[in-house]
Amino acid sequence: MKIGIPKEIKTNENRVSLVPAGAEALVAAGHSVLVETGAGIGSGFTDEQYTAVGAKIAPNADATWADADMIMKVKEPIAPEWPRMKKGQAIFTYFHFAADEKLTKAHMASGAVCIAYETVETANRELPLLVPMSEVAGRMAVQEGAKYLEKLYGGRGVLLGGVPGVPPAKVVILGGGIVGINAAKMAAGMGAKVTILDTNLERLRYLSDVMPANVQLIFSNRHNVLEQIATADLVIGGVLIPGAVAPKLIRKGDLKTMRPGSVIVDVAIDQGGCVETIHATTHENPTYVVDEVIHYGVANMPGGVPRTSTLALTNATFPYALTLANKGWKKALAESPALLKGLNVVDGKVTYRGVAEAFGMAFHEPSTFVK
Repeated sequence: MKIGIPKEIKTNENRVSLVPAGAEALVAAGHSVLVETGAGIGSGFTDEQYTAVGAKIAPNADATWADADMIMKVKEPIAPEWPRMKKGQAIFTYFHFAADEKLTKAHMASGAVCIAYETVETANRELPLLVPMSEVAGRMAVQEGAKYLEKLYGGRGVLLGGVPGVPPAKVVILGGGIVGINAAKMAAGMGAKVTILDTNLERLRYLSDVMPANVQLIFSNRHNVLEQIATADLVIGGVLIPGAVAPKLIRKGDLKTMRPGSVIVDVAIDQGGCVETIHATTHENPTYVVDEVIHYGVANMPGGVPRTSTLALTNATFPYALTLANKGWKKALAESPALLKGLNVVDGKVTYRGVAEAFGMAFHEPSTFVK
């Protein structure tokens, strides 16, 4: 199989979808790997490191996409890349279609086979390709939130962990999943007073066993969310419904109950966000203010720490990529229920229920496309 690795062109996206070790393994398995020049530089991998293990370097994006049977990326193809997509070409990346109808329709029109990292799901309902970036984003959310609480950035001027004689900041985390637990670890480790809200009692019981004493666990409902955000210094949105639009847990009117200079970091922004007033921002311009509350909505947070993120991501994605390359996408999906869950769009049809429901489109059973 011919595998293309384009350079990411989303603003300040420095991750790369394949490291030289992965290229070496694919080449050893008999595949050809074409890496766009400079694709790995942002993560610390040079063109020479790729050529040393048998990959070829393409001079530009057009050449990378042109003959590839499968394209591996980190982020969804954006508008300048849409004309490069081809009918029948497999694209393996994060898509987050349910948050963007225009993106979805562009991929439907291309006829490409879109296999989404974020909806690959194992039998025990884990999302193995979303987990590593959720871990990074959860930890970064606290790091970024602590920064924007500084007065210099318009925040309340609160130190997350406080000091002896001065109480710590209060961090409220919406969702006790991978993002939530990693955010809580960081915030609690820094000495903050942390509250996690979740609707899953079994998850709350688990968290009560593993979280330190400065983490409070509360069942999530409308009353409790409002009560907690009213006294929060930092709110982190970590809600996830796989492949579907995130529910809006904080409404515009709720901001007036929050402290001026408090910060919201909405990690759910890739799926539309769990805050009504959030919209996607970039690493260059990460924040804006609504009703005196700072909103941070960077949609590719892990791109800010590309070396760590690339290594974490490719550790998870490579085994699936190798399976797709060795067997072809149809056979690979037919034999792997986890990979089949990743099929979102094929032959102009939507094959993931959450995406179809988000836009009122027809849903097509993915198994019918791999027989």
